[in-house]
Amino acid sequence: MTSSHATPANDSRTSEPLVLLGIGLACLVVSGIKPFDRLTWVEEIFPAVAGALIFVALYNRFRFTPLVYRLVLLHALILMLGGHYSYARVPLGYWAQELFHFTRNHYDRVGHFAQGFVPAIIAREVLLRRTPLKRGGWLFFLVVSVCLGFSAFYEFTEWWTALIEGDRAADFLGTQGDPWDTQWDMFMAFSGSIIAQLLLSRVHDRELARLKQ
Repeated sequence: MTSSHATPANDSRTSEPLVLLGIGLACLVVSGIKPFDRLTWVEEIFPAVAGALIFVALYNRFRFTPLVYRLVLLHALILMLGGHYSYARVPLGYWAQELFHFTRNHYDRVGHFAQGFVPAIIAREVLLRRTPLKRGGWLFFLVVSVCLGFSAFYEFTEWWTALIEGDRAADFLGTQGDPWDTQWDMFMAFSGSIIAQLLLSRVHDRELARLKQ
C-alpha cells in the first residue's frame, strides 16, 4: 500500500525537472530567432545555458527541490527575453515606462532583481543541506552575502566585456546613460535576495522536508 502511494509522487518529482528543461530549451530556440543583435543575445543567454548545464550535471548527485528548478526556469526566461530584444528595448519595459512615466526602460532592473531572488533560494538550499548551518540570522546573512558576491562578479564580467568590445558592448551593458547603473544593479540583487527569503522560506522549508522523506 505504501509503495503504491509513493510511486506517483516520485514519478512527479523525477519528471518535472525534465519538463521544465524541455520548456526552457523550446523558449531558448524561440528567443534565438532573429534577435535584435546576435552577439548580445549570446552574451545575455550565456548564464542561462551555463546554469542549465550545471543543474543537468548535478541532477543525479544533488537533486534540488522543485521550487529551485521552477525559479531557475523563470530566471532563464527573463534572460532569454532580455537577450532577444536587448534589455533596453524589451516591450514590457517600454509599457511600464509609459504607464509609470519612468525616464528609462527598467526591464534590466527586473533581471538584476531576479539575479538576487533566484540564487538566494539556491544558496539557501545548498547551505542547509551541505553545511552545519541552521535556519536563522546567520543563514539569512550568508545567503544575502552570496547573492551580493554573485552580483558583483557579474558586474565584473560586464566591465571586462566593455574593455574587450568597446562601444560594441553598449547593448549588453544596457546602462542607458545612467551613471549609477552598476550600483542600481547590485541594489536590485540585494533586494531580491532579501525578499526571496522573506517570501519563500516557509515554502522552501516544506519542500526540503518532503525531500528528506
